[in-house]
Amino acid sequence: MSVIYLLITISIFVAIAFLIAFFMAVKSGQYDDDYTPSVRMLFDDETARTQSRNHKAKSVNQNTTTNSEKE
Repeated sequence: MSVIYLLITISIFVAIAFLIAFFMAVKSGQYDDDYTPSVRMLFDDETARTQSRNHKAKSVNQNTTTNSEKE
């Protein structure tokens, strides 16, 4: 019977230790944003393509205006 009291006491201390560790992790900001980093890797290529398209469109517009100015 004394082993049960010992195991219950040890399990309570372990539970308290995990609770303290959880609160410390939350306080340090470890759980602030856990969705965006996992999704960011899926959309990096798409944003790079969009930026390159915008850059190409700007350069085409600039070439068009400089050609019309020359005439």
